[in-house]
Amino acid sequence: MKVHQIQVGNMQNFTYIVEDDETNEAIIIDPSWDLIELELIIKKNDLKIKYIVNTHHHFDHTIGNEAINIATKAPIIQHELSELKHDISVKDGDYIEFGNSKLKVLHTPGHSKDSICLIGDGKLFSGDTLFVGNCGRIDLPGGSAKELYHSLFDVLYSLDDNLVLYSGHNYGHSETSTLGQEKITNHIMQKRTEQQFIEMMG
Repeated sequence: MKVHQIQVGNMQNFTYIVEDDETNEAIIIDPSWDLIELELIIKKNDLKIKYIVNTHHHFDHTIGNEAINIATKAPIIQHELSELKHDISVKDGDYIEFGNSKLKVLHTPGHSKDSICLIGDGKLFSGDTLFVGNCGRIDLPGGSAKELYHSLFDVLYSLDDNLVLYSGHNYGHSETSTLGQEKITNHIMQKRTEQQFIEMMG
């Protein structure tokens, strides 16, 4: 699958168009601002958008949902704990299929109750669960250092080191990384106890 990574808005958000290589079907992950850029990519590559997928409900990842839904008729997918308007609910272990590609849903609460990561074809779309060099904040409603600890170390840490990390914001020294690189260089991913992690997160 081919990934179009687009930095949008003034909060250094990433929106993704993930395209199946063998068909013209694609999904959009976290549409927010600069929607005209997405439309240009869709038009240029003659893509049919099958789904709009949100990694969590925060406005800077979802504010473009309605406009993209109107433009593409693609249904909106969110985790079943999301209280925002959406068409399809998913839970941990579900698959999102488009063309001949599919991404597995991993429920990774901590930044928010409805946070998900998507994994497939050597790629990990981590939303605000894990950034290059850091992780999402836990001081917003629904945030939990304890839940984030278990999402990072029980779910993500055991995944393949070679996975390419595509996060929700351009907050690091590079736009992408690998999970293995983050285990070495990201202070958040260093092994510690749950209590040590909670104290570190303040």
